[in-house]
Amino acid sequence: MAVSMESQLQSIFEDVVVVECGFVCSMFMDTAESERMKLVSCLGAFRQYWSTLPQESHEQCVQWIVRFIHGQHSPKRISFLYDCLAMAVETSLLPPRMVCQTLVSSDTLEWDRTQLWSLTFKLIRKIIGGVDYKGVRDLLKAVLDKIQTIPNFVSSAVVQQLLAAREVVEYILDRNACLLPAYFAVTEIRKLYPEGALSHWLLGSLISDFVDSFRPTARINSICGRCSLLPVVNNSGAICNSWKLDPTTLRFPLRGMLPYDKDLFDPQTGLLRYVLEQPYSRDMVCNMLGLNKQHKQRCPVLEDQLVDLVVYAMERSETEEQFDDGGTSQLLWQHLSSQLIFFVLFQFASFPHMVLSLHQKLAGRGLIKGRDHLMWVLLQFISGSIQKNALADFLPVMKLFDLLYPEKECIPVPDINKPQSTHAFAMTCIWIHLNRKAQSDNSKLQIPIPHSLKLHHEFLQQSLRNKSLPMTDYKIALLCNAYSTNSECFTLPMGVLVETIYGNGSMRITLPGTNCMASGSVTPLPMNLLDSLTVHAKMSLIHSIATRVIKLAHAKSSLALAPALVETYSRLLVYMEIESLGIKGFISQLLPNVFKSHAWGILHTLLEMFSYRMHHIQPHYRVQLLSHLHSLAAVPQTNQNQLHLCVESTALRLITALGSSEVQPQFTRFLSDPKTVLSAESEELNRALILTLARATHVTDFFTDILQTIMNFTPHNWASHTLSCFPAPLQAFFKQNNVPQESRFNLKKNVEEEYRKWKSMTNENDIITHFSMQGSPPLFLCLLWKMLLETDHINQIDVYCSPEGDVVLERIGARALVAHVRTFADFLVYEFSTSAGGQQLNKCIEILNDMVWKYNIVTLDRLILCLAMRSHEGNEAQVCYFIIQLLLLKPNDFRNRVSDFVKENAPEHWLQSDWHTKHMSYHKKYPEKLYFEGLAEQVNPPVQLQPQYLPIYFGNVCLRFLPVFDIVIHRFLELLPVSKSLETLLDHLGGLYKFHDRPVTYLYNTLHYYERHLRDRTNLKRKLVHAIMSSLKDNRTPGWCLSETYLKFGMNPREDNVWVPDDTYYCKLIGRLPPMAGKSPGPFPNCDWRFNEFPNPAAHALHVTCVELMALAVPGKDVGNALLNVVLKSQPMVPRENITAWMNAIGLVITALPEPYWIVLHDRIVSVLSSPVLTSETDTVGYPFQLLDFTACHQSYSEMYCSYVLALAHAVWHHSSIGQLSLIPKFLSEVLKPIVKTEFQLLYVYHLVGPFLQRFQQERTRCMLEIGVAFYEMLQAVDQHCSHLSYTDPICDFLYHVKYMFTGDSVKDQVEKIICTLRPAVKLRLRFITHISKMEPGASAATNATNAAQPNPVSSPIPQNNPGPSNVPLPVAQ
Repeated sequence: MAVSMESQLQSIFEDVVVVECGFVCSMFMDTAESERMKLVSCLGAFRQYWSTLPQESHEQCVQWIVRFIHGQHSPKRISFLYDCLAMAVETSLLPPRMVCQTLVSSDTLEWDRTQLWSLTFKLIRKIIGGVDYKGVRDLLKAVLDKIQTIPNFVSSAVVQQLLAAREVVEYILDRNACLLPAYFAVTEIRKLYPEGALSHWLLGSLISDFVDSFRPTARINSICGRCSLLPVVNNSGAICNSWKLDPTTLRFPLRGMLPYDKDLFDPQTGLLRYVLEQPYSRDMVCNMLGLNKQHKQRCPVLEDQLVDLVVYAMERSETEEQFDDGGTSQLLWQHLSSQLIFFVLFQFASFPHMVLSLHQKLAGRGLIKGRDHLMWVLLQFISGSIQKNALADFLPVMKLFDLLYPEKECIPVPDINKPQSTHAFAMTCIWIHLNRKAQSDNSKLQIPIPHSLKLHHEFLQQSLRNKSLPMTDYKIALLCNAYSTNSECFTLPMGVLVETIYGNGSMRITLPGTNCMASGSVTPLPMNLLDSLTVHAKMSLIHSIATRVIKLAHAKSSLALAPALVETYSRLLVYMEIESLGIKGFISQLLPNVFKSHAWGILHTLLEMFSYRMHHIQPHYRVQLLSHLHSLAAVPQTNQNQLHLCVESTALRLITALGSSEVQPQFTRFLSDPKTVLSAESEELNRALILTLARATHVTDFFTDILQTIMNFTPHNWASHTLSCFPAPLQAFFKQNNVPQESRFNLKKNVEEEYRKWKSMTNENDIITHFSMQGSPPLFLCLLWKMLLETDHINQIDVYCSPEGDVVLERIGARALVAHVRTFADFLVYEFSTSAGGQQLNKCIEILNDMVWKYNIVTLDRLILCLAMRSHEGNEAQVCYFIIQLLLLKPNDFRNRVSDFVKENAPEHWLQSDWHTKHMSYHKKYPEKLYFEGLAEQVNPPVQLQPQYLPIYFGNVCLRFLPVFDIVIHRFLELLPVSKSLETLLDHLGGLYKFHDRPVTYLYNTLHYYERHLRDRTNLKRKLVHAIMSSLKDNRTPGWCLSETYLKFGMNPREDNVWVPDDTYYCKLIGRLPPMAGKSPGPFPNCDWRFNEFPNPAAHALHVTCVELMALAVPGKDVGNALLNVVLKSQPMVPRENITAWMNAIGLVITALPEPYWIVLHDRIVSVLSSPVLTSETDTVGYPFQLLDFTACHQSYSEMYCSYVLALAHAVWHHSSIGQLSLIPKFLSEVLKPIVKTEFQLLYVYHLVGPFLQRFQQERTRCMLEIGVAFYEMLQAVDQHCSHLSYTDPICDFLYHVKYMFTGDSVKDQVEKIICTLRPAVKLRLRFITHISKMEPGASAATNATNAAQPNPVSSPIPQNNPGPSNVPLPVAQ
């Protein structure tokens, strides 16, 4: 077939060429008419042949023709044959795209055949108008590639002919010709000539001018001052996509091949470095760089930043006098050690590379004051990993040693009574580990001990020979650190540590309760000592403890763990560096093992540790434990008073402690099987979870499956005053899923009936069978109450079925008893509502108090929790809260316990060595009775009970009550009439917040969630803040939380003279945030972040600032406006050069506040859009893109209010949660759309919202599509309103960017209708979006006209060097 095709084509075209040759001889007689005749005859023969060709041979045929033409040497022939091709295209015989592509891709088209080059590109220029836009894009790429083949130096004689190719490019890029979306063209150009690359000389400024015309589009898609915006690590906004960086270049992941500003293409080392500096930032670093622990991938950019951070720490050490004062330098080295181990352990950074890089960066710097700390950091990794890796990986450390330890004489031995002595010995320890490794490998790389370290080495060897090691100095730590890889030498010092906390076996001590003995060691290892051990030594210690606990669990030992062991184990769990053996081992190995062994005493101990001693446990571990606890609750053996109470209390703490930003990511993992994280029978725990969801939904999202499962497990309702605080979706759910309630009258009747039955029973077995039978009504506590009310005592026969003490309550079981407490709570409300008051009321509360403290029938915390979680309405709700108040305050029992506990104890357990002594003296004074002992003593006749208690190391009724108190405060806040009662409760019991593990977070969540309820109750707000903050005053450094100004004026309770802060107050408050306050010294006192409520200084600063702002007696709207004015008004305290850092701080603070505070930004945007600057249709404002370039304007002192608002809005929205951002579509369509009438307004809105489309696409696609449609609707309004459009091209370029980067064809149907209504010039440019290129005569005429038009040089529609609009050419006649 190919042969016949070639021969036939040859005969057609050669005939013509031969004929044409004849004419050459008589060329003077040649006429246009004869020329046309030749073309027609040639085309006629070709058309006949083409019609017989199958479709698949068409391309081959065109390729042959092009080869044939390029094989000719006569320009006249080539020109004639090209005319044939042109006519074939114009008569629709040949497809123009195929012809153009074949011409450009021909190997024989070379620049040095200048005439062929010129004729070819002239033909392409002539026929390219018929090529579809995607074909034009491919041709542009091919032509640019072809131009690249022209060398840099050619004869000037040929340049004129080479320019034909430039003319084709010029025509393609001509925006008036509109052959393709200009967006396609710039994409191809930027691929060939990336940022910084120069285009080919032949193209001159054509390419750069065209690329520059896209700078406005790039700016519309850029966040103002993005490179200066910094997150708060572990804040909710920090886990979103805003902070992601490319893991190889550290650049922002920018969408589209647009000419963004240079700083956006720079590596964002400042951002990564800032995050790395923050304690507890490793998860965020992994999230930013997309690092996955499962995939070992080295990240050189991360490595470089870690090295720079070490160098910075070395520089800091040069200027700090003291190290062991808990100052910033000590905290920084401690943090660096933790970061280094994590990133090197997971192979994100290479240890030898980092050491060599450090050597290079420290060489010649003379920084040696911090050398011991640096070696301490390196020792951490070396000691833990040298046994598993090659010695060569660690030898570069000796190069560092030569650099940092230049001494010729021996370095003296430091004072080993100080913890820092372990750092001074670090280099010697490293040498010992390297030497040990060399010996065990039989390596020839053994290094003799450096002379300067000889005294240190001799001291260690001498100490090793001394078999009795005291615990009073740091000798044990030194030996553990030096010999942790040498089991012979390591056994002695580690054995001493272990022995100290295990107890020697013979000594016994009692624990609270009866029959509970423990090993006798009570003093834990101090934190100073644990900090002085290397990670390797700590891992050995924690492994030894965990193994011992599992062994004791298997052995079912009746002797409880030594208090020293439990406290030391708790302290070791705070070290993130040993997570795998620490908290991970605790949750996934230790707990299951202990449970499997049915070692209930040890299980109780572990849960107590988790409740009272754990800090900064990652949320997935906490939710995993919650799941464990729910499965535990179903096991028969846990149906025992003390263990059941502990399991429920721990679960309650876990649920209420979930951060608002943690709920969604954690619970989303369980959406397919929500049962695992919900309680099958505890209504209180499920209600607590719903309250946590309500608080979280307040700022995030909402879960129907979880709610439905809860309603299946524990159907319940909510009181209207509680429901009114829920987010709308939750309210709707509970209104749809209403559960019928038992009437109070029926409850009363049932109790009366049961009471009659009970009184009539004389047989013990009948009583016990009746009440412990499955399905019997849970009324036993109501009956006991009634009996006490009527007779003042309880008979043994009524509650015990044998003199040995087999109590009915025990038979009912701890789990089922909760239902009895629930019913009892409802019954109490009924009883109190109908009581006559006065004497009878006093008697009621006395009996209730006796049931708790005298008879020990129910614990106070459980009873209060049940009462607080009931769903009473109106008067009954007030009675319920009245009972709670009476129970807590009227008798002295609980108040005394609280005041003594608060007075005698401090919350800093990690600094204490005598916790156990205080714990025991408190329990002796106020013993916990959890097995109805009071009932046994008080019945007539008394019953002797000696229940077996599980060990209690930390807990008591006060600490157990704290999470219940959190809930009680919230319930009281919801009901306006009980405000005074709440104030009274806070006065008497607020001191307990001294022991709350998250007091500021609790305040923050409370003020945030109840903002609407507390708006007009400024006294109550003040009281709440004062009660919680003042409880901590003795245990915190002054200035740790509230500002001096607020303490002086804001706590003033005078109603007639409410303090309204001025601008200076807000500036000072914002100035305390770390990104502004500089590195050191910070505005807040230093502290050990491992035991702090917050993970780092910035998180602390953000929360305390928000608490103070929400506590002000000023409406949220006014506070929000005052915050915006910090940068929008000229403030003496806000330095110009640091303005974006201040905007960043405002963005962080305002987005962490409730909606009324940040929604005022919308008002500012509206006022800017309505201002004359943007509503004016004249060009008085100058060039809009320059006006909206905040950074450039600010630097040149030419900024305007509208650019400030734009930059501030970007800072705020960059920090916003997706929940907050999802209000933007509604704001656009309902508020801004009706206002937008001018081009400037339209460009302002595009600039405002454009940069956030990427985030919407990743997190909330629906919003992105709504915004996409709103953009077109606004353009339609502007098009109809304005007689003249000056910036059509940037507007259309932006809309193409939105289509190709975000919406695709998803909004095609809606926007097509809008585009059809626009003026022809705009419609022409947007025709590729709708694929209706020649739909209307106007568009068609315009297209044909441009196709026919000869090219004219295109100057950039938006010249960068000309700020004014006067010389801006209008891209299309309007």
